[in-house]
This record gives sequence, structure tokens and C-alpha cells, in this order.
Amino acid sequence: MRIRIGAFALVAPMLIGLALSATAFAQPLDAAEMAAVGQYGQRAAPLTVFERAGVLRIDGQGRKDAKLTPLGRNRYRIEGGGELVLEPVAVRLDGARLPRHDFGAEVEAGVRAAVRADPDALRARALAARPPVETDPHRPADLVDLSTLDPTLRLDIRYAGSDNFMGLPLYERPAAYLQRPAALALARAAQALKAKGYGLLVHDAYRPWFVTWMFWEATPPEDHMFVADPAQGSRHNRGCAVDLTLYDLKTGKPVEMPSRYDEMSGRSYADFIGGTTRQRAMRSLLREAMVAQGFEIYPEEWWHFDYKDWRHYGIGTKTFSELAAAR
Repeated sequence: MRIRIGAFALVAPMLIGLALSATAFAQPLDAAEMAAVGQYGQRAAPLTVFERAGVLRIDGQGRKDAKLTPLGRNRYRIEGGGELVLEPVAVRLDGARLPRHDFGAEVEAGVRAAVRADPDALRARALAARPPVETDPHRPADLVDLSTLDPTLRLDIRYAGSDNFMGLPLYERPAAYLQRPAALALARAAQALKAKGYGLLVHDAYRPWFVTWMFWEATPPEDHMFVADPAQGSRHNRGCAVDLTLYDLKTGKPVEMPSRYDEMSGRSYADFIGGTTRQRAMRSLLREAMVAQGFEIYPEEWWHFDYKDWRHYGIGTKTFSELAAAR
């Protein structure tokens, strides 16, 4: 796991304190400019085009949060020197063409192609594997069904269907559980957000250990920072991690964030500079509500939060069928 706590700590106070005013969301850009928001070039060192307060800016390729000033005909002067030209599926940075990429989608396509080779064999190997032996004492598991806590807590359990980075169902039923202290903290966060017009949409919570094993096996080694090492067990396995986003209580629609859920790219990082002003503000609102209730930020994934007491619980292996049968 690659943790960049130091880098994140420098920007977190500014992000969490971001005001959610109407002016903060202003985007007086035309359609072509808004469509240009994204990443270009090489995944290892991309150029990020983003919007802040109605102005296009770039970051990367030797530029740091540089403002773009329109020159006409899709040409822009770069703050600090140089020129950027917008094209339909690329940009030209000082004459060099950088193609647009959705790096997360490209990684996902590779993972799904590998899994499709023999998903049944992968699952069988995972179910036959054994979790690490833990010798430290732990609190007894007390998993709470999140659907029983608050009517504004909605579930969209991606691993119970095929709309996930693996491309196949991993849970037998759509459900979400957390250890009782974490579940009650989540309910308090939901109540705080309700007053601001938003609800919590949960994508994942407790995760059986065998699924963590499958994630690790299916994910390319260079992207292992996005999945937990089964040799250590994950906070999801302990029932103290939750993946979630916001939705608008009036419309019922999920808000836009700087990346998709479970996207394996730099856009998923909690301190990613890109996207739009509104997307970053929504990310900040979610983070502020969760941190206030004792959840910790995971630097590589804006949607992932760990409850502070996760170390006190052991690795869980019960499947969703077993949890349902026990109730």
C-alpha cells in the first residue's frame, strides 16, 4: 500500500474548509472547454486539464497549477510561458500532441479481460485460500445492516452485480454491514448531511476476505495500491471501512466527483487537483462529514473511509449468505 500522508496533509485543511457557495460552482466556460477537462499524455506523468472558479488550468508536464488565458481558436497562453491548443481528443502542449486518456477505464478493461479467462477458477482458488492467522485479541464482531439505520442511507452495492472493476458479481446478495460503532457513526454523518440537502450512497462496507484475495490476484502489480494485500487483510474485511458517495436528496441522483467509484487512476486520489470546482467541493463535503464522525481518509481513494477503531477487529470470512442466515 502506498500512502502519501505527508503530501495529503498539506492540502487537506484547504479542501475540507472549501465553502459550498453558489459562486464556488461558477463555470463560465463553453462546451468545448468543459469537454477538455481530463488527462492527457502518459499515465506515469499525465497533463491534467481542470477548471477552477470558471477558469481552465493545467497541472503536470513541468507546469504546476497554471492558468490558461484564451488567445482565440482553441489556443491558450500558459501562465509562466508556453501555449496549449485544444483538439477533439488531444491537446497540443507547445506543439507536442498529447492524446486524451481515461486511464482508469484502460486499467479496468485489462483486469476484466484477465478475469473473463476463468472467473470460476479464480473464485474457487479464493474460497480455498486461508486468511492470515491473527494472534492479537480482538473485539467480537457485531455487524449491523446499514439499511436498518437511516432512510437516507441508500445502497448501490457494486460487487453484488457486474458494474464493478472486475466485471462480475462477487457477493451473493446486495447488502452492507459495519461494526456497530462504525455503523452508528455513519448514521450520524448521514444526519449531518441531510441538513445540507445530501444523502449517503453506499457502494461497499464489510467485505469477506476471499473477495480481497480475488481483487489482489486480478489487479496488475503496478495498481496494487488500489487494493488491499490479503496477507494483511483489509479494513473492509474487519467491518470498519465503507465506500460511498453523495446523492442529492431532491433529485435522488448521485453527485459528480472528480473520478468514478473504484477507478484505478490518479483521479481517485483524495488530493487530486483535477476535475471541476463543484466536483472537488462535493468531495470535500463528503470528507468533512465523515471525518467529523471518526472516519479516516484513505489518500488513494476519495470514496473510501476507515473507522478509527478498525485495528480492534479481526478479519472476517463470513459470506453474505452466511450473514443473512444468521439473522
